[in-house]
Amino acid sequence: MFKKSNFKYLVYAFLFLSVIISCDSKGSLENAQDLTVSEGFENPLGFYDANPTFSWKLPVSENNISQSAYHIVVASSPDLLPGNADLWDSEKQTSEQSIWISYGGKPLESRQKVYWQVKYWNQDNEASKWSETNHFELGLLNNSDWKAQWVGLDTAKDSIRGKGKVLIHKTQYLRKGFELSSDVTSARLYITSKGVFDVSINGENVSDDAMSPGFTTYDKRIETLTYDVTNLIESGQNTIGVELASGWHSGRLLWGTTPWDNTISPKVLAQLEMTMSDGSKEIIVSDDSWKGMTNGPLQFAEIYDGEIYNANMEMPDWTTNNFDDKTWTKVEVAAIDTNVKLEPKRHTSVKEKVELAPQNITNNDGAVVFDLKQNMVGVPVVNVPMKKGDTLKIRFAEMLSPDGAFYTKNYRSAHSTDYYIASKDGVIEYKPKFTFHGFRYVELSGFDTSNEPSKDWVKGLVLYSDFDDNGTFTSSHDKLNQLQSNIVWGLRGNFLDIPTDCPQRDERLGWTGDAQVFGPTSMFNADVYKFWASWLQSVREAQLEDGAIPWTVPDSRGNKIGSSGWGDVCTIIPWKIYMRTGDTSILEENFDMMQNWLKYHEKRSKDYISNMMSFSDWLQPYPENGNTRGDTSSKLIGTAFYAHSAKLTAKVAEALGKTKEQAKYEELYATVAKAFENKFFDETGKVKEVAETQTSYLLALAFDLLSEDKKANAKKFLLVKIVEADNHLRTGFLGTPLLSEVLDETGEIDLMYKLLFNETYPSWFYSINQGATTIWERWNSYSKEEGFNPMNMNSLNHYAYGAIGQWMYERIAGIAPLEAGYKVIKIAPQPNEPLTSASASLNTPYGKVSSSWEIKDGEFDLEVVIPPNTTAKVTIPVNRLGELMLNGKLFEDTNQVKLLSTTEAGFELSAKPGIYKFTSIPK
Repeated sequence: MFKKSNFKYLVYAFLFLSVIISCDSKGSLENAQDLTVSEGFENPLGFYDANPTFSWKLPVSENNISQSAYHIVVASSPDLLPGNADLWDSEKQTSEQSIWISYGGKPLESRQKVYWQVKYWNQDNEASKWSETNHFELGLLNNSDWKAQWVGLDTAKDSIRGKGKVLIHKTQYLRKGFELSSDVTSARLYITSKGVFDVSINGENVSDDAMSPGFTTYDKRIETLTYDVTNLIESGQNTIGVELASGWHSGRLLWGTTPWDNTISPKVLAQLEMTMSDGSKEIIVSDDSWKGMTNGPLQFAEIYDGEIYNANMEMPDWTTNNFDDKTWTKVEVAAIDTNVKLEPKRHTSVKEKVELAPQNITNNDGAVVFDLKQNMVGVPVVNVPMKKGDTLKIRFAEMLSPDGAFYTKNYRSAHSTDYYIASKDGVIEYKPKFTFHGFRYVELSGFDTSNEPSKDWVKGLVLYSDFDDNGTFTSSHDKLNQLQSNIVWGLRGNFLDIPTDCPQRDERLGWTGDAQVFGPTSMFNADVYKFWASWLQSVREAQLEDGAIPWTVPDSRGNKIGSSGWGDVCTIIPWKIYMRTGDTSILEENFDMMQNWLKYHEKRSKDYISNMMSFSDWLQPYPENGNTRGDTSSKLIGTAFYAHSAKLTAKVAEALGKTKEQAKYEELYATVAKAFENKFFDETGKVKEVAETQTSYLLALAFDLLSEDKKANAKKFLLVKIVEADNHLRTGFLGTPLLSEVLDETGEIDLMYKLLFNETYPSWFYSINQGATTIWERWNSYSKEEGFNPMNMNSLNHYAYGAIGQWMYERIAGIAPLEAGYKVIKIAPQPNEPLTSASASLNTPYGKVSSSWEIKDGEFDLEVVIPPNTTAKVTIPVNRLGELMLNGKLFEDTNQVKLLSTTEAGFELSAKPGIYKFTSIPK
C-alpha cells in the first residue's frame, strides 16, 4: 500500500529534479560564441542552403577544455526558443563536434526565416547558458519562385564595337512606379541581372554592393540577391530604379567566345515582395510595365576599358516619384530559362573594403599623378575642380617608367581609363560604378588648372569580396613582412567575386592553375571558405561531358580541353579546404567532379603516361627552351598530377566512408605512380628521357611517386640542380609551391631559408627590392637596372608565387593541422637565420590559435595559444639536453601539458587548450 510518507519523498525528489533541470537549462558556463551556418555565414539574408550545417565556438575559459555534448534548437519564431522549437530539436547529443552539425529538422522553404540557439556541456558535464538567438532567411531557391520576367532594352541594335569588334552595350536606366494603399511591415527585394546592376528605391540606394550579382557560369547558373527594403517603401507612391551595364555577362572578356551569348542585351530580373500592415501581400515584378532609356549620364561602362560619365545628361531624381518618364521606352521582356538555375548567391558580394589616400603628387606633362604607394584593385573617388564642358581624364598604372611616364603596356588592350564631362563650374565628385581597375598611380588631366592640385583630390577605394582577414603573420625581418603584405594585397586584388589571375589587363579570369597553387595560402590570410565553395560550384558546372575542366572558370573561352596542373584544381582545392575546415560537405559536393576528372586523365593517357595538353611549369625562370611553359616535360607533369589526383580522390573517398572507391583510387594511384617511376626515372633515381629540372624532382618527391630506394637519390639530384642554379629556384607556377614542402620534409630547412631570403633574381625578395607591393606574375617583371620585362604578359598583381605564404604560417611560425579542421594542431616552428622572431595567428573553426617565438639573449621563447575543444602537438626546437621552462617554472608533466619525447627536433609535447610560454635554458 502506498504511504503518505512515500508520497512526501516523491514530491521532494521531483522538486530536486526540477531544480537540477532548471539549473541545467540556465547553465553555469558562458554561452557559445560565433554561431554560423554552412560555410561560415552569420545571420545571412537571402541564404542559399535549405539543408544547412551549424557551427559555434566555445568561449575561452579555464572551464572549457573540450565539449562533451551539445543541444541545438531551431524554430520559425524566436519566441519559441529554446523550449518549443517547432522545426528541429536535436536533443542533447554526446559529442565533441561543434562544427558542421547537419540540420535534421522539417524541410525548409524559400523565404523562410529560421531562428536557432545552441548550448553545450564541457568536459566536466557542466552546461552552458543558451546562446544568443541567431537566424537566417532563405532566398528564392527555385526558378518557380519567380513571377518576374527578364526586362531590358535592345542595346545590341546600337552596334557599338570595341576591341576585336566585340559588341559594347550601352548602360540602361530602368524604372517602375507603383502605388500602395497601406503601410508595409516587411519588404524583400529579390533581384539579379544578366550584366551588373545598381538598384535604388525612392531615391535611396538599396545596398553598398558593387559589381552585382557577380561572375558565374551564366549558361548554367545566375546568382540572385535579397535585400531588406522595408524602410525604403512608403504608403502611397513608390519608384524602383535600376542601372544596368554589361559587366562580365555581356562585356568583352578576353577571347570573346563565351558559352553564353554576349550579343544578348543585358537584362534585369526583380521581384519586390511586401507584407502589409493588414497582413495582406503585395508583389511588384519586372514585366512589360517597366520603362527604360539609354541616354543617361553613364554613356559607356566596360570592365576592361572604364567609364564615360557625362554630367550634362544627368537625370535628377530619376529613381523617385518626382520624375516624368513619358519619353522613356517600353522594355522588352524575356521569360525565365528553365535550363539556367536562379540561385541565391552563396558567398559575399563585392564591397568597398579599404580606403587609400595618396602619399605623393607629381606633375607629368600637364597631368597630375597621385601615388597611393600600394598596388590595389578598385576604383578612385575624385573631388576635382572643373570648368563646364571640360573632360576629366582619369588614367591608371601599376608602376611608372623611370622617366615618370605612365607604364600601361602591361594592360594590353584594356583602355582602363575613366572620363567625366563637367556640366558646371566647380568641384565635382565622381566614382566609377560598373568597372574596376588595378593600379597604384592615378593620373588626372582636364581639370581646372587655376587650382593647385592637392592630395584630397583622389582616394582609392579597394574592392573585393566581403570577407574578413583570417590570420596574421609577422617577423623580425622587414622584407619578409613586406612579402606577407604583398601576399595579402595580391589576394585582395584577385578575389573580386572569383579568384582571378590578374586584375588590371584584358583578362581578369578565373585561371584554374593559379587558383590551385594559391588556394591553401589564401585560407590562412582570409576567411574565404564560402568564396571557394561558390567558385567550385562554377567549376562543377563548367566541367565538360568528358570530364575536362576548362582552363578558366567561369569558362570565358569555350575551350574543349583541359590542362594538367590546372584542371587538377578540382581535386586539390576541395581536399585542402577540408583539411583546414574539417567540413566533409566540400568533399561530398565535389566527389563526382573529381572522379570525372580522373576519367579525363585516363582518356588523355596511354599506358598511364599522360598525353594531356599542359601549360606545364608556367613562367619558369631561365627556360632553356625559351618557352613560357618551362623545361619540365608536359608528359611528366601530366602523369604526376594524374597520380596525385588519384591519391587525393582516394583520401576523399576514405573521409566519406566510401571504401570501395577508396580501394579503387588507391590502386589507380599506385599504378600511375609505378608507370611514372619507370618512364621518367632510372634505377639511380635520376630523371631520364626528359629534361632534368628542379620541378621534375619536386613533383616526384612531393607526390610520393618513387619507391623508397630511389627517394634519397632523387633528393640528392634535386639538391644538385639547386646548386647548379647558384642556390636559387628555377621553378614556375607548378613547381614553386612544392619547393618549400619538399625541402622541409627532407630536412633541408637551411636551404629553404636560403632560397626564401635570396635577394637576387629569381627570388621572392627580388621584386621587393624593385619596389613591389604585390606579388608579380613573373619573377622579373621589372628591374631598376633593365626596366620592365618586354613580354606582353607582365602583370604586377598575380598571386601564384604568393603560395610561399603557406610555409611561412606552417613552418616559420609553425601552425598546421594534424587532423582536418585543426581538431588536432601541430605547432612546430622552424627558427633559422636571419630571423630572430616570428609569430602567426589563425582563426580555426574552433577558435584562434597562435604561435610566437623569439630568440633573445641566448634563450628561445615560444608563446602558444590553443583554442578550446582541440589538442596540440607542440615541438620546441631547442637543444634537447637543455632545460625547458613552462610559464617561468621548470617543466614537469601536468594534466594540461605532457612530454611525449625528446628527439633531434627538440621537445615534443601534447597540450590541451590554454596559453603557454615555453623557454629553453641552455646548459
